[in-house]
Amino acid sequence: MRNIKLTLEYDGTDFVGWQSQTNGRNVQDEITKVLDQVLQEPITLVGAGRTDSGVHARGQVANFKTNSSLGVSSILNALNGTLPEDIYVHAATEVNEKFHARFDARERLYKYYISLIPSAIGRQYHWYVKYDLDLSCMNEVAAMLLGEHDFESFTKAEALVPHHRCTILKSEWTKTSTMPTYEIRANRFLHGMVRALVGTMVDIGRGYIPISAFENIMAAKDRRKAGMAVPPNGLFLEEVTY
Repeated sequence: MRNIKLTLEYDGTDFVGWQSQTNGRNVQDEITKVLDQVLQEPITLVGAGRTDSGVHARGQVANFKTNSSLGVSSILNALNGTLPEDIYVHAATEVNEKFHARFDARERLYKYYISLIPSAIGRQYHWYVKYDLDLSCMNEVAAMLLGEHDFESFTKAEALVPHHRCTILKSEWTKTSTMPTYEIRANRFLHGMVRALVGTMVDIGRGYIPISAFENIMAAKDRRKAGMAVPPNGLFLEEVTY
């Protein structure tokens, strides 16, 4: 049986998320439906990151196994010729049969985009913040995240998660013109973690929460102590590293 790896992007605006579910349109089902048709067999598609409703991806990775002998270039062409316009597959490659898009991932990179000016065009790809933000304070907090920490204060309750510790390899705010951008790279992420971290750092950046409170928020292991979860439209899964 062959194992095929896909690298793809999608606009998450009209999806309820990556994962297959019955309550709305999702990315996994859209791709699986086309693969079932093209390969003439039921396909199980595995994604590296299970993005939430409204979250975008520029570098999502997925894999599936097939008995079909159809070439990867033909699979790629069939996907892009049939999928809706808000999904695009950049590459299809044959990989080792043991490769698993989710469990073999060593790092994932997310970016969150904020706009400091209101805009009708492109509003689905950033979060408009009307407050003045102190990026130096926000970067001071971002630096505190580097290394291994417990992020229970920044995730939704998940009974199936064995622990809440993640190793953060990069955590940094940058600003181009009027768009502050947060970049975070880690070995793993918890459900809703990036959006909760961004919300908390924005609260600190606008002076609503003092920097001195952040370590206590981390230590509390209580989601209620942290800031709000920011809207999903500013969040992008940028890259998965193996």
